Amino acid sequence: MVGSTSSASNVHGVANDNSNPYRNMVMDAMRMNQGNVSQCPIVEEEPNADAIRFFDLLKDSDEPLWNDCTNHSKLLVVAQVFTIKSDHGLSEASYDKIIEWTRSILPEGNKLKENFYVAKSMMKPLSLGD
Repeated sequence: MVGSTSSASNVHGVANDNSNPYRNMVMDAMRMNQGNVSQCPIVEEEPNADAIRFFDLLKDSDEPLWNDCTNHSKLLVVAQVFTIKSDHGLSEASYDKIIEWTRSILPEGNKLKENFYVAKSMMKPLSLGD
């Protein structure tokens, strides 16, 4: 569901979307499932740090890589490039060069994270390791 936003008020709808594997990855990493999400009361207050990271990752799983992009989300691309880095033993410098080149050929205003450090910070809540 590219383009939607996540908030505490629509958390119940979040758990029902099985079509986005990256959303499901976030739900699994945060130990959320239909049962415990549906039991969460909706309270009008500021979310704690864990909840903020959870909703940010859900948003990244839905946010298109650029305007009008329908098949790549911010989270999908970062996860795929991390997989390539890991599978091929690439250095952080290699990762950064690939991202620099990729950003140069993507449309203006793309949302691809600019380097390994920023991408790693985005992925940290998923506890995937280095």
